[in-house]
Amino acid sequence: MSDPSAHITHDLTTVHQAFVHVMADVQGIAKTDQNTQQRFHFRGIDAVMNAVGPALREHGVVIIPQALNISTERYESKGGAGMKNSTVHMQYTVYGPHGDHFVGSAYGEAADSGDKSVSKAQSVAYRTFLLQGLTVPTQEPDPDSSVHERASVPLSPISEAKNELASLLTAEGIDLNAFAAWALTPNGGSVNISATDSVPAIRKLIERVHTTDAESLRAEVSK
Repeated sequence: MSDPSAHITHDLTTVHQAFVHVMADVQGIAKTDQNTQQRFHFRGIDAVMNAVGPALREHGVVIIPQALNISTERYESKGGAGMKNSTVHMQYTVYGPHGDHFVGSAYGEAADSGDKSVSKAQSVAYRTFLLQGLTVPTQEPDPDSSVHERASVPLSPISEAKNELASLLTAEGIDLNAFAAWALTPNGGSVNISATDSVPAIRKLIERVHTTDAESLRAEVSK
């Protein structure tokens, strides 16, 4: 039988005080789980709950989850397997021994080839909430310890052609607006440069600029 004196007296304990007691009891959680594919250790949801659960029960704290938003996406893995990726935004109401409470939230994301992606994402969110809410050191690399740049998004063929035309006109000293107005005429090919998605039409204009004397073309488009 446990010693009653070892338990925090709940009579006057607020939810915030009880949560502080839980924080005092849970000051570190070892990385006991291993990702066999990428060979790294991590704290699984069971490890976190095994560490936090007894402290919550000891101090009369109850946490009730509620899903605020769930979004899913289906895709194929590199190996061709059908996958489902889920992102959840979870809200957690933390109740103290006397029913007073406060609210927090966390996001979670996970993928699965079956029907477990939502529950996995909810586990990730709950683990995140507990680790952050209880200020448990994670020993993870600091976000500022590395940087990366986004890969440039390749332009569509029509955008590349229009950019090439604009660069060529600028190099030849031909006004872009005047050329666009001239291109709308039958002599220019009746091409709406800004609206067209026809790469061959833009290529014809590029060829026209290449094969026509720049001074003559400037004079023609400025009429």
